[in-house]
Amino acid sequence: MRISTNSFYENAGGKISELQSSLAQKQAQIATGRRIQTPSDDPVAASAALDVKQADGVNTQFAANRDSAKNALNLQETALTQYTDLLQNIKTLTVAAGNGALDDSQRKYFADQLNNDYQSLLGIANTQDSSGKYIFAGYKNTTQPFNQTATGVNYAGDQGQRLLQVSTSRQIALNDSGDAVFQNIRTGNGTFVAAAGAANTGSGIASSGSVTDASKLTGDTYSVDFTIAGGVTSFKVFDVTKDPTKSSALAASGPFTPGQSIAFDGLQFDISGTPASGDTFAVKPSSNQSIFQTVADLITTLSASTAGPTAKANLAAGLSVANNNVSSALDSALTVRASGGARLKELDTLDSEGADRGLQYATRLSSLQDLDYAKAITELTQQQVTLQAAQQSFVKIANLSLFDYIK
Repeated sequence: MRISTNSFYENAGGKISELQSSLAQKQAQIATGRRIQTPSDDPVAASAALDVKQADGVNTQFAANRDSAKNALNLQETALTQYTDLLQNIKTLTVAAGNGALDDSQRKYFADQLNNDYQSLLGIANTQDSSGKYIFAGYKNTTQPFNQTATGVNYAGDQGQRLLQVSTSRQIALNDSGDAVFQNIRTGNGTFVAAAGAANTGSGIASSGSVTDASKLTGDTYSVDFTIAGGVTSFKVFDVTKDPTKSSALAASGPFTPGQSIAFDGLQFDISGTPASGDTFAVKPSSNQSIFQTVADLITTLSASTAGPTAKANLAAGLSVANNNVSSALDSALTVRASGGARLKELDTLDSEGADRGLQYATRLSSLQDLDYAKAITELTQQQVTLQAAQQSFVKIANLSLFDYIK
């Protein structure tokens, strides 16, 4: 087989160029520590590595989302801690104000303190995050949620909870609405409220009462009416929802003994003190009342005169109602805090899972694209020897000529 000089040079040059290219590729692999420099080096592994990188990127983004969620929930927890501490102080003040040794001027000091607490409550309810957004405004977090007016405090937010995706299958609420925290607080014992009529002249005080049989509750409004005849005090309980005229729908009746339970339709309560003839007590289903209204009512109670047995009874009743409502507010706040704490704990669990997943991705990515240095250096040495041999043999063969032997 005859090989032309041109063919010899082309073939030799091509092979040497190929060896140089392989050597350069191996050097690049060693320099970067990556086995795959371009997808063509290993298409299957390159495709798998791309999938792993994308999944790891999503996992990293979820981790960032969880950090944001933690910041939001921790800020809310800080505000709610201040709120519960303030409620505890108000509750303590309410109990202290019931001391019979205090006079009207001394109770006025308590009312002044409550005015300051009222403003502190407003400040907590309008807490803002680092970007100036209101954390208790629901979705409307650019609008101040609580605004004081001449008639009380109005809520301008909504009931929304902003959600953030923190894993492939989990969204977590970043906030609780101010409506849930400060507004929707159940009055009385949470089921019903027993309150003295505004026109009462006696010293009767209704207790908060309790439910004896939930299946018998009607949700109706009742009126407990007192009469005194022949020195005997008696009462009648009318269901005024069924009959506002009180001509029928009698739910209970009997002689009255202070402190003895009055029971009907699955509920009971007692009345201490001495009701006057014609005094009435309304028993209504519990409703939602804001903590601002509770504190405002308490300030009014402490600011009123206590001259006479009826005024003293009104003070005791007002303090009892306030104490119950503040207790309900505390229960509501602690429920919200417990919910936020559960979300923070879940975020910690998801962080741990995310870290484990990130390690798995890193391990998988390493197995796909990282270089085996021992093997690579061996191959590099082999390629260097092969290239040197090819270059030297090319030089020797290229110098061979028949004319060198003709003399």
